[in-house]
Amino acid sequence: MLAAKLIWKCLEKEGVRTIFGYPGGALLPMYEALRSSSIKHVLVRNEQSAPHMASGYARESCSVGVCLATSGPGATNLITGIATAFLDSIPLVAITGQVNRDLIGTDAFQEADIFGATTPFTKHSYLVKNPEELPRIIHEAFHIATTGRPGPVLIDIPRDVQNENIRNVKYADSVDIRGYKPTYEGHTGQIKRALRKIKSAKRPVIYAGGGVRLSHARPELLAFAERANIPVITTMMGISCFPENHPLYCGVVGSHGFQYSNVIMAESDLCICIGARMSDRGTGGYTGDFDTKQLIHIDIDPAEIGKNINNTNIPIVGDAKRVLAGLTEKVVTKDLKPWHKRIDKIKAENPIIYDDPSELSLVNPKRFVRDLSEIAPEETTLFGDVGLNQIWAALHFKIYGERKFFTSGGMGTMGYAIPGAVGATTYLNDADITSRTVIAMCGDGSFQMSMADLGIIAAHGLPIKIIVMNNTKLGMVRQLQHDVYGKNHYSGTDIDFNVDLMQLVKAYGIPGYRASTTEEALDMMKTCFDTQGPTLLECLVDPDFMYI
Repeated sequence: MLAAKLIWKCLEKEGVRTIFGYPGGALLPMYEALRSSSIKHVLVRNEQSAPHMASGYARESCSVGVCLATSGPGATNLITGIATAFLDSIPLVAITGQVNRDLIGTDAFQEADIFGATTPFTKHSYLVKNPEELPRIIHEAFHIATTGRPGPVLIDIPRDVQNENIRNVKYADSVDIRGYKPTYEGHTGQIKRALRKIKSAKRPVIYAGGGVRLSHARPELLAFAERANIPVITTMMGISCFPENHPLYCGVVGSHGFQYSNVIMAESDLCICIGARMSDRGTGGYTGDFDTKQLIHIDIDPAEIGKNINNTNIPIVGDAKRVLAGLTEKVVTKDLKPWHKRIDKIKAENPIIYDDPSELSLVNPKRFVRDLSEIAPEETTLFGDVGLNQIWAALHFKIYGERKFFTSGGMGTMGYAIPGAVGATTYLNDADITSRTVIAMCGDGSFQMSMADLGIIAAHGLPIKIIVMNNTKLGMVRQLQHDVYGKNHYSGTDIDFNVDLMQLVKAYGIPGYRASTTEEALDMMKTCFDTQGPTLLECLVDPDFMYI
């Protein structure tokens, strides 16, 4: 069998149904073999969007997303998306074409060391030199991407490798990688210590991160929190791992979280961290506050425990789903009425303010997002981009039931929401799921980073509801300039020429709506939900509405 054809056969055996890619000279054999494969190919408009689409596909499907790019600039265009998936622990397999083996290292046309370039932010990388190893490598790549702490894996395949014939094809059906044995079960001794610590705590709090979602531990977290009667705070990446309409829910913590959530965290005497890195953004940068409290840290990646917080009293390495199930089985329900009463007072003393104090006109983004969550369908996946729009979406769109919220949390990659939504909607089409609504919310800056993807949305009729919060500025950077240097100390954050979005989406045959008040925006959003196929709603926001 030709190696190029074998690659597609191996991907089919891994259950791949769709791949996001862009052809080129180093991939000619693979694209010729693709013609006889059952795998659907989505032609991206720029390779930079391909990993984001694969990420959205992976997040919505709870499987591996796959992207493909040619050598040189095609491969290097994948780098930001691969790094984004790495920091957010998204299972991804990125396949790149490479120049012929005898040309590697000669600075040949479109040669780039993508293996070396991506090593810092992949779980593992392969440069295929022997075509007979392709079945093993591809099977290992999917295993590595999905086990332990998920993440991206790169496979770099020279063109002449793709062109070789293999006489005895042997598909891999097992994996045994020396030195790679993720720990799933928590240490029984550490779990006993954690249970004793929970029993003695008077003001405990659960600090839940994206690892809870990645391990599909939402039911286990809910059961543990209810059994132990402990309030739950999430990181931004942890949003949707706990229902926000639950009495124990206490908001989003961190530098861009709710004020009351941070106060609750500060006053707690025990923090049970589950599947979170405890990064600078997730702790508000005040890691010293943890010196005054006990810390139980549960994570499948041992490298994360103690990395950012030195005084981890009880480390538990293991899968969140399994560790939570073990804790729930033996934890004792606590009487925490004084702590819950104090939390109610903290919430009352730090209310969420929806109106800007200067009473600015146009669309109030916080009110709009809050009310949007009331009219959005029960089964909604919301992709938040990066910037002020991300914070408005994360804090004010209520997530409960079957709702999901996805964003670029670790890397903070602008231009993520639209391609991410493309990937998610592509999976829903593959699975013939018509009940779920996908929303992509972005700012006018981040929208212009990925607006070429409108071509894919239009070509495939993807029913994505795009919301653009247009303040003609790079809002979050402008707010930082305001906070650090003072009013009117703005530099490089004005979008001097703003695209007429209504004319733009008209060119793609996508219905567009423009709202200048909150009420208009909500009415138009109802129309968007009632419209089959893609729509775009542009919300005009005052440039000085910077408060989040």
